[in-house]
Amino acid sequence: MMFKLQTDLQRERGTENDGKVAFVELFFDLIFVFSIIQLSHTLANHFTPQGILETGILILCVWWIWIFTTWFTNFFDPEKYTIRILLCILMLACLFLATFIPEAFADKGLYFALAVVFIQVGRSCFATWALREHNQTLYRGFLRLTIWLAFASIFWIAGGYTHQQMRLIFWMIALVIEYLGPMAYFWVPGLSRSSTLDWNISGAHLAERTGLFVIICLGETILVSGRTFSELPLSITTATAFTCAFIITVTMWWIYFHIGHECASKHIEASDDPGRIGRMAFTYAHVPIISGILLDAVATEFILAHPTGDIDDKTAIAILGGPTLFLLGNIWFKGVTWGRPPLSHMLGLLIIGMLIFTVPLLSPLTLEIEVMLTMIFVASWEHISLKPGKKVLGNSI
Repeated sequence: MMFKLQTDLQRERGTENDGKVAFVELFFDLIFVFSIIQLSHTLANHFTPQGILETGILILCVWWIWIFTTWFTNFFDPEKYTIRILLCILMLACLFLATFIPEAFADKGLYFALAVVFIQVGRSCFATWALREHNQTLYRGFLRLTIWLAFASIFWIAGGYTHQQMRLIFWMIALVIEYLGPMAYFWVPGLSRSSTLDWNISGAHLAERTGLFVIICLGETILVSGRTFSELPLSITTATAFTCAFIITVTMWWIYFHIGHECASKHIEASDDPGRIGRMAFTYAHVPIISGILLDAVATEFILAHPTGDIDDKTAIAILGGPTLFLLGNIWFKGVTWGRPPLSHMLGLLIIGMLIFTVPLLSPLTLEIEVMLTMIFVASWEHISLKPGKKVLGNSI
């Protein structure tokens, strides 16, 4: 009976439901809508060098929890009751974690750390248990993963017990350990290391799941701009700022989804080593993409609050930094899946870099308009240069 239970928990490769995203996975994502909102507000309220660093750690942590859970549901069938129950338990833990985000570096650091450890180590321990008598390759892989996460948990919990500066150091160490794990193939003395060929994933599932998370983040920018705009007196200036923010969000959606995501999805699905592409393109390369969208949401909030007058440093950093990170992430993402980075994106980065020299001469709204025009230029170039359906591998766009 135990062997049958463990066998039934895994996804059946080669079936029509192999790459299907289950409704419980979409339900699970609802918690991360709240998490993204919390991260955006925390960054906006603490936009100092220290605050940016602290929020950056929280963003990396939340993303790692979500993407590891996505890999988990790639191996295990979320339509099975056991997996559904586990996901609901993880949802509750993630909800607690999201509520702790604003005070993670204050009074609720230990609670945040305990939530992280419970989610990461608990999920991995379950997978190790479920696979131990059925799939030895995946069993050893999850065993190595559990050891790496357990080692990182020491620093998560130690940071929760310490003051702010030491907490920052301990949690940075914990993240370094967790982020190095896949790059080191989760090498453990006596257990050797994993291989990307061992990670028999559904590329279509992983691509769709990461695309849905990008949608969540883009939705946050719309929520921020809509909420802020509704609380302001209506004027041509605020309406223009609101419109520019929306257009930038549209260009981000266009740049990511119009050609890039579809081609990447087909590439990973057709690959003989989907685990390698999934690790680099959909796990690591999405970190700057997600961070850029979040930073753009903060920029929208700053611009709508003060669209005219002299531009301060934090507003300029947010306006220019969001699209910069987003384009860098897409260059990485498309470079891995297409074989060559898109020229349009690199030129967009060059233009944004040149805009830095115009910051002292511009108002926040004027700088936002220039960034908007740059993003339209990048999206248009990519669209004109490469129509949907045309081969992209090995081509520079």
